[in-house]
Amino acid sequence: MNAYLQSVIENVKKKHGNEPEFVQTVEEVLSSVGPVIDRHPEYEKLDLLNRMVEPERMFTFRVVWMDDEGKYHTNIGYRFQFNGAIGPYKGGLRFQKNVYPGIIKFLGFEQVFKNALTGLPIGGAKGGSDFDPAGKSDAEIMRFCQSFMTALYRYIGPDVDVPAGDMGVGSREIGYLYGQYRRLKGTFENGVLTGKGMSYGGSLIRPEATGYGAVYYLQNVLEHEGESIKGKTIAASGFGNVAWGVCKKAAQLGAKVVTLSGPDGYIYDKDGVVTDEKINYLLEMRSSGHDKVKDYADKFGVEFFPGKKPWTVKADVVMPSAMQNDVHMEEAKQIVANNIKYYIEVANMPTTNDALNFLRQQKGMIVAPSKAVNAGGVATSALEMAQNSERLVWTKDDVDEHLHHIMNTIYKMSVDAAEKYDLGYDLVAGANIAGFERIAEAMKEQGIF
Repeated sequence: MNAYLQSVIENVKKKHGNEPEFVQTVEEVLSSVGPVIDRHPEYEKLDLLNRMVEPERMFTFRVVWMDDEGKYHTNIGYRFQFNGAIGPYKGGLRFQKNVYPGIIKFLGFEQVFKNALTGLPIGGAKGGSDFDPAGKSDAEIMRFCQSFMTALYRYIGPDVDVPAGDMGVGSREIGYLYGQYRRLKGTFENGVLTGKGMSYGGSLIRPEATGYGAVYYLQNVLEHEGESIKGKTIAASGFGNVAWGVCKKAAQLGAKVVTLSGPDGYIYDKDGVVTDEKINYLLEMRSSGHDKVKDYADKFGVEFFPGKKPWTVKADVVMPSAMQNDVHMEEAKQIVANNIKYYIEVANMPTTNDALNFLRQQKGMIVAPSKAVNAGGVATSALEMAQNSERLVWTKDDVDEHLHHIMNTIYKMSVDAAEKYDLGYDLVAGANIAGFERIAEAMKEQGIF
């Protein structure tokens, strides 16, 4: 490994050792870009890598809100504006009790490369709070969102930073956040947030977009191997928006998702989550607040495996779609034992570094990274920004067509970047290099910042 690159990784480990998710992501990305650094010694002269791994700005703020009993609570809010070299900062807000600076930092760093891959003019950011919406009333969530936006609104805007939703932040939360932003600013800047409701500037198919994009990416991989998606079985995790989108698009294209998972375990549906009734029920499960995938098993009479993950199931494709670090070495070995050929990451960093490296070393296995596969969500958010700017609402077909084209482009950029540096058909390295090259050149051309 290039000595400069190695020194940056060691520096990150030393400075951020208490933020393992961030360290893991930096190591995964930078370990792929050695060939680029070797061809561009000026990057070391500019200390480009040490600049790239540090956020341009980080905001931490208290969020005080009142529950329905009149009791006050204090949470911590975050917004890390990681890199704006190619456009306004863009990235989601996550409301979960496990949110801490390391989570926001890793998500923000990953977002920079993901957004660069779309080819669109958007930088990378991430934010959120250790607030847990589960079990809270609508009024409590509204009051929290209003307090959160009151602290954040000065630092965002359509040409500055455009937050979106993430885990724990759906259209309801986005609505409350935007209402408070509009109240504070006194303007209708609906381009300041994406994931909005259709009544005030949202985009069609935004909730499905990440899952749709993942399936479009999978199609490209299968076509490269001379195969069709029709008839393929998919083992997926999660049952939220992303998994729902995967199920919906896979069914449209003749494939079937046979597993879903939740905190309580996983279900196996040999017939697949393919009917409208089954696919629509995922929406009911999510809105119920139960957070139990067993509800699906109870309704449709399929097998439920409590406390387990779905990676023991034999399928044509594995698509981890739930959360970070969902697949460890033990699960990776089981996936290999099942002779899985296609491992398509969908959630942000769902595979630990050792497990990902192990899977990439397997002869005949194709591994696709999340930063490329799940970029459909942010791409559609950028399309929403375009619609807001033009005061237009595109049809579902318009948005889907744009999304499909963007995912095809992301796939091609990854393949071309790997080939450019004689790495063969390496989608992980190709995605990292393609995103890195775009950001690095923009940073170099803009001087020290």
